[in-house]
Amino acid sequence: MMTCLIIDDEPLAIELLEDFVSKIPFLKLEKSCSNAFEAMHEIQSKKIDLIFSDIEMPDFTGIEFMKSLEKKPLIIFTTAYSHYAVEGFNLNAVDYLVKPIPFHRFIKAVNRAQEVFKVKKKQETAIPEMEVQSKIDFIFVKSEYENVKVNLNSIKYIEGLKDYIKIYSDRPKPILTLNSLKAFEDKLPENFIRVHRSFIVSLNYIDSVQRNRIVIDKVRIPIGQNYKDEFIKRIEG
Repeated sequence: MMTCLIIDDEPLAIELLEDFVSKIPFLKLEKSCSNAFEAMHEIQSKKIDLIFSDIEMPDFTGIEFMKSLEKKPLIIFTTAYSHYAVEGFNLNAVDYLVKPIPFHRFIKAVNRAQEVFKVKKKQETAIPEMEVQSKIDFIFVKSEYENVKVNLNSIKYIEGLKDYIKIYSDRPKPILTLNSLKAFEDKLPENFIRVHRSFIVSLNYIDSVQRNRIVIDKVRIPIGQNYKDEFIKRIEG
């Protein structure tokens, strides 16, 4: 179901569009407005998926209105003047209907809007799925002859040793695994930061910062000159 809004200063045009909308099962009319200012209030207070907007209106044209919106619903322009078509499509309008609007042309426009709406919904639902994946709080690393599960929130710092890295966590001993520091850095959440060509630290475990060194569990970790500005920016926040 798509919620829609009609904007037109001509009562007969509104009446025709209301009749058309009532015949489309996937459209729900929220309100008909006689000017863009009235429509602005509706958009701010309700979830509107699709707007049918006239272009030639007093004070505020349909095109000016759409340009003013920060978050734009889908738009189908309705007008008696075909010369606005190019500017309308430059605003990513779904369609452009020239009055008097035949019903078969209206159906074609709203079917197109429904297809665009479905694509947008799929894109919006894909984002939370990606966020869930990014919130995985553990990884497996190969150490000696086994895959060891490491909780990310238990990692204090990581040291790079040529082709290997050492992961220091709340375990009694560090975990040594074949990996590059850069490749491992890409798997870490935002509370980790590279502070040296050989060290990544967790901001959660820093005890203190002493000039060009970080102290974690009494271990002094150097801060490289190339990483210092970004590190200071992060901790001062």
